[in-house]
Amino acid sequence: MTVTAFQDLPLADRDRSWDGDAADKRVRKWAGVSDTPNEKYRDAHVWYDGDKKGNFTAYKLLIADVIDGTLTAVPRGIMAAAAVMDGSRGGVDLPKSDIDRVKSHLAKYYQKMDDKPPWDRD
Repeated sequence: MTVTAFQDLPLADRDRSWDGDAADKRVRKWAGVSDTPNEKYRDAHVWYDGDKKGNFTAYKLLIADVIDGTLTAVPRGIMAAAAVMDGSRGGVDLPKSDIDRVKSHLAKYYQKMDDKPPWDRD
């Protein structure tokens, strides 16, 4: 199991809408994948199962989309991933040992947005 390395992707406008399914299709096309994921595809996610990295279902917490040909972190995607990490939609099934690292990864994007992740708010 593994948390992806922080990519420090550029941020989209905060009010940009988020459609994870549509973003995934664009990321797949941008990454040049059809049958199996690759490292470019991985960079759009916060977590993946390293034992199953050849399966698209191994990738979780998509936070990026392709905007004008560039992989870009989308604030509403980051917020959706953070909400799931905070228990929304039933949470996410990740190893307990990875949860703090996933939250740290997401918190770095919150810092770029001059905001705090939900788990750090009063």
